[in-house]
Amino acid sequence: MAKMSQSEWKAFLVEKPRTGKLATVRKSGGPHVAPIWFDLDDDGTILFMTGIRTVKGHAIRRDPRVGLCVDDETPPFSFVVIDGEVTSITEDPDEMLPWSIRIAARYMGADRGDAYGRRNAVPGEMLVRVTPTHVVAAKAIAD
Repeated sequence: MAKMSQSEWKAFLVEKPRTGKLATVRKSGGPHVAPIWFDLDDDGTILFMTGIRTVKGHAIRRDPRVGLCVDDETPPFSFVVIDGEVTSITEDPDEMLPWSIRIAARYMGADRGDAYGRRNAVPGEMLVRVTPTHVVAAKAIAD
């Protein structure tokens, strides 16, 4: 198993659309894990959309600590596990729209990104920015 450098794990996160598994802390203190679509900004922060009334939406407003796991499920297997902190949240549709379209296009294709992005950048949704605080990343773990 080889560790990934910072440039390698950032490239891994964006090289193809993989669903992230976001962990948040419930009000009870227990964990909550949910799949997310995400993208990476140039500064290394991770952005995703969620509903303001979802479990993760409530959890990140109460406690900004999150975990994110992104993995390649095909041999020889690789993964990135990120501890992070929510550093900003916006509910402004105009601020959400460019990222919503970008994230949607990443997962649904450029031809469908605009439609999905406009559907998601609406009142009741929020754009979340996560700053990584600790990263563990490994490639080719089965080799």
